[in-house]
Amino acid sequence: MKGKPKNRRGRPAKILRLWTHTEAEKALPYVRSIIGSLREQWLDVHRAKQHVRRLDRKPCRPDRAALLDRAEASQESELAIDRFDESLRELMALDIYCVEPVEGLALIPFRKGDELAWFVFDLFTPEALKTWRMHNDPMETRRPLAEAFPDEPEKRVA
Repeated sequence: MKGKPKNRRGRPAKILRLWTHTEAEKALPYVRSIIGSLREQWLDVHRAKQHVRRLDRKPCRPDRAALLDRAEASQESELAIDRFDESLRELMALDIYCVEPVEGLALIPFRKGDELAWFVFDLFTPEALKTWRMHNDPMETRRPLAEAFPDEPEKRVA
């Protein structure tokens, strides 16, 4: 009986979608929207958690109003987490991986020769796809995109 390939832990292996440069460029408005939402939702999660922690630190015994505030803050925190998780699943369904939500960084997989490589998406640069890295490079490595695609003309940002 043949099935899906298994990884080392015996779970079905996931086949990673590899993007072309053209596909990645076309998807940028959508990716930018999701990464922007992820960033805002990440900040919402941390604001809500901080609010809960502040309510928990109040020195006196909580009255009914304080208990209701605490319950509401806790519910807001859970809703913020759910929204973040939903956006993260949406991004991962595209095989795009958020590296640092606050900084707006994500990785988009592509093939460089016979090796796995990653476009580095940066929400805060005018050209969201400006750099890339090989899979085995240290995470902070950023190579100029022209190095990966020397035959393509460089875009100029006005």
